[in-house]
Amino acid sequence: MAQLLFKDVNKVYPNGYHAVHDFNMEIKDGEFICLVGDSGCGKSTTLRMIAGLEDITSGEFYIDGKLANQMSSRDRGIAMVFQSYALYPHLTVYENLAFGLTLEGIDMDIIDEKVQATAKILGLTDYLERFPRALSGGQCQRVAVGRALIRKVNIFLMDEPLSNLDAKQRVTMRSEIKQIHRSVGATTIYVTHDQTEAMTMSDRIVVMKSGGYVQQIGTPYELYFYPKNLFVAGFIGEPPMNFIRGTVEGGKLKASGLELDLAPVVKDVKSIEGKKVVFAFRPEAIKLTKDKNSYQITSTVELTELLGDTTNVYATVGEGEEKVNVILKVNPHHTPEMGAQFNFVVPHKAAYIYDAETEEIVENDIKRH
Repeated sequence: MAQLLFKDVNKVYPNGYHAVHDFNMEIKDGEFICLVGDSGCGKSTTLRMIAGLEDITSGEFYIDGKLANQMSSRDRGIAMVFQSYALYPHLTVYENLAFGLTLEGIDMDIIDEKVQATAKILGLTDYLERFPRALSGGQCQRVAVGRALIRKVNIFLMDEPLSNLDAKQRVTMRSEIKQIHRSVGATTIYVTHDQTEAMTMSDRIVVMKSGGYVQQIGTPYELYFYPKNLFVAGFIGEPPMNFIRGTVEGGKLKASGLELDLAPVVKDVKSIEGKKVVFAFRPEAIKLTKDKNSYQITSTVELTELLGDTTNVYATVGEGEEKVNVILKVNPHHTPEMGAQFNFVVPHKAAYIYDAETEEIVENDIKRH
């Protein structure tokens, strides 16, 4: 196993571009960590600094308590899986898996034992004599994972390994990678732009924003139910969270024709009096029946998408310049007609209030489960 520690780690390139800003985090033995964010947020750069493929400009990086800033990649006990499979096309699956061990001069009997054991874990036993060109994308990716797995290292680094697969293969490989992690127990850092991958696979997620700024670190549950700022709220969740911007007047949100009492969802309403805020809620959090602990909002239906188990309703709230687009998820049996007026309910516990200027959440005591 391996424990990683980052203290104020920065990466600045010679041209002055600051790719990663003050990265601070402790990764426990055996954790599965996902780095997510938009393009240019520094997630792959962070992974490459862990691997020793990029120098750390400032700050300290430790592996099992040892300062690793100047440690060579070879000495870090790391195996890396890239987006491209990078398999040797002229070698069989068996030879691809065995290649690294062969270079190390390991006895052939031991190599065979390791290859067979790794192939069994990955379901590749029946494909050992095939060449990469005879494999599917998912099978090629399993071979790429196997080449890392066979080395028995303590740290696995994965840089968008599933991005070249189709949707069905990605779902299958997500499950397989998670099962491999459970069986091997190595500390794993996984980079992806797909928040669904991060939510379904990780123990904790690091959400990064363009320019290399860490926005929030937490479990999938924490990021989904307690996003600290607008970026995380909009990034985590599919479809994304709805935002309605307005001003607080007399303790009420006034926006897009709405007038909502904020006392039930804000700890100190007076602290935001006169401020511009963002009222936010998730598409799947709405209800159709109002009670005393909820807000009722009237919308106009623009478009509906039947997905089978649910329907996405694209609607507008308000009129004219104040009109705001929202997405709502409803039971397909309750799908409204396009152009119809549609009343929906946002429970108080599902409502979020953010300061429009700082984009940080306004303090509250709401338990959201």
